[in-house]
Amino acid sequence: MQAKGGSDQNSVVQAKQDLTWCEQRFPGMKVRAISAQFMSDERVALFEPAVADDMVKVVEEHHYRLARAADLNRESVLKYRP
Repeated sequence: MQAKGGSDQNSVVQAKQDLTWCEQRFPGMKVRAISAQFMSDERVALFEPAVADDMVKVVEEHHYRLARAADLNRESVLKYRP
């Protein structure tokens, strides 16, 4: 898991190091990285990066708006429970 804010971005070196560490630590398991990029307007992007040809590529990306707990009603909270 990597998290960046402002103008900071995930680097190829960081992504490779993280993926390599996971592959060594958990042999035989499929490695899937998760990154978070904090955006403006209380939004955050969560995405799955992959390294290919010495470049970080995004496999999947979703954006979410952060909300204060006090702003949520009971019905909204229950919708997010498993």
